[in-house]
Amino acid sequence: MLPGGLVAIEANLWIFLVAMIRPGAAFLAAPVFGAQNVPVQVRLIISLAVGIPALAQTPFELPPGGIATISGVVLVAGEVIAGLALGFAVQLGYSAAMMAGEVIANSMGLGFAQMVDPQSGASTPAIGQFLSILGTFLFLAMDGHLMLATIIVDSYHSLPPGQAWLGQGSLRDVFAFGGDMFAAGMAIALPVGFALILVQVVMAMLARSAPAMNLFSVGLPATIFAGVVLLAVAAPALGDGIASSIERGLALSRALATGKG
Repeated sequence: MLPGGLVAIEANLWIFLVAMIRPGAAFLAAPVFGAQNVPVQVRLIISLAVGIPALAQTPFELPPGGIATISGVVLVAGEVIAGLALGFAVQLGYSAAMMAGEVIANSMGLGFAQMVDPQSGASTPAIGQFLSILGTFLFLAMDGHLMLATIIVDSYHSLPPGQAWLGQGSLRDVFAFGGDMFAAGMAIALPVGFALILVQVVMAMLARSAPAMNLFSVGLPATIFAGVVLLAVAAPALGDGIASSIERGLALSRALATGKG
């Protein structure tokens, strides 16, 4: 509960700070919220709006000596780790789209076509950026942002402040899920990537049968054209694979929040 009166203003400010730590860390590591083009002020306001009602549902008192003590530092560290784990689990599911885009772009010969990713600020292939935007739309369409906020609020019941330490099994599940998302990204890119490999094989056979033909001037446009057509044909399958990966990330985040990871 929040203390009342003017004397308790400082205590209320410290409680507000503690309430913002876990949601802020989760939103920092999660997709969409953690994008560099999202203002820090907006992220702080959303963290406060989510953290205050969540903390009010859990009995909580500040350490006797305040935050600047050993118990206070332990409290803050636990909140940061819990929040990062919840958001990073969703980010891993979202990253399967980027992985698939990297594979498809290299298969099409468009690995050199780089764009700035608004999520991380790093340069990524254009196909990876396309699938990243598709993943963002799917994340918002399935109310992933609202589900993440619900997961954060529910985490205060099983992981109250001061006891928000993830077990060895939970950390192992996060690392194992990262490997699964690597395989999921390859599986998402498999229909288009395998067809492009067949196009490359045909180009190689033509190069052997007609050595005088300039394969570079013919093969690269043919591969790019085939890749664009295959992307249009396989778009429903790509969307289903990306949505499934995001759902698995949200499921892992929910398992971590409930202590069942």
